[in-house]
Amino acid sequence: MCHVLIIEDDAIAALDIQTTLAEAGATSFAFAASIREAVQAARELPPALITADVMISDGSGLEAVRTIQAEFGPLPVIFITATPDQCEGPEPVIEKPFRTEELAAVFSALAPPRSAPPRA
Repeated sequence: MCHVLIIEDDAIAALDIQTTLAEAGATSFAFAASIREAVQAARELPPALITADVMISDGSGLEAVRTIQAEFGPLPVIFITATPDQCEGPEPVIEKPFRTEELAAVFSALAPPRSAPPRA
């Protein structure tokens, strides 16, 4: 299972991200539009991967990611943002409007491998 936390305050963008990642193999999703919601969602079901916009309703997706990683340790992150110059670090940054092929390729490179189905 690959559970993805989508930190995005634009509902249409969040659904576009979900659709792209579901087609690329993600199996479940949580959505957050604020730092508080993101941390709460991660506590309810820790994500295998996070996508985050930099500018969200109550601050920064960067801050939300740092807070989650401080609690859960390193997690793969893809920043999807209209302000890529605000991102620092090794995480991939995809500029909005994003191309679905680019997001799917980055997700496939970062997502944890799927478990093989149990043998009968």
